[in-house]
Amino acid sequence: MRASLPQTARNVLRGLFAPAKPVYGEDMMALVNDIAAALTGRNQTLATAESCTGGQVGSALTSLPGSSDWYRGGIVAYANAIKHTLLDVPAEILASHGAVSPETARAMAEGARTACAADWAVAVTGIAGPGGGTPAKPVGLVYMAVAGPGATRTYEHRFPGDREDIRTAAAKAILQHLAETLHAAPA
Repeated sequence: MRASLPQTARNVLRGLFAPAKPVYGEDMMALVNDIAAALTGRNQTLATAESCTGGQVGSALTSLPGSSDWYRGGIVAYANAIKHTLLDVPAEILASHGAVSPETARAMAEGARTACAADWAVAVTGIAGPGGGTPAKPVGLVYMAVAGPGATRTYEHRFPGDREDIRTAAAKAILQHLAETLHAAPA
């Protein structure tokens, strides 16, 4: 039996858009919906600071209609100078620990929280590759942080794959950490 033209077109389009599914697929949107519900229920806000994800976290959050009720904004700070000037990451941290470190992730999250006057902030910094890795800091190493009213927590991940795999995995991971933190935090 031969497929109809509309069915064939759907199959072709599914194949073309399959690479985007991890970021904007059902699993990512479930996290975004969960975060939105938690923040809305608390009447709280969120900001983002991104380096290696290049805005993917903010993009995922704003793909939900009504996100302006709880998402204050984000800063994509790819260069160290931007991390320092816009997110107030101390030059000493960048010089002694580097851009890819738990200290930098913490400072980025806290800086975004302050800069955007948000209750919560997340930050992601890492080495997405294909170059830039070292034995001490290989491609796939990503540090992230969640800063909230009570504390800031950092996380370390080592993601496999190519540049886009690493960026997508990092975006999803920080949203997962945020969702878990919001559920564990007192209301």
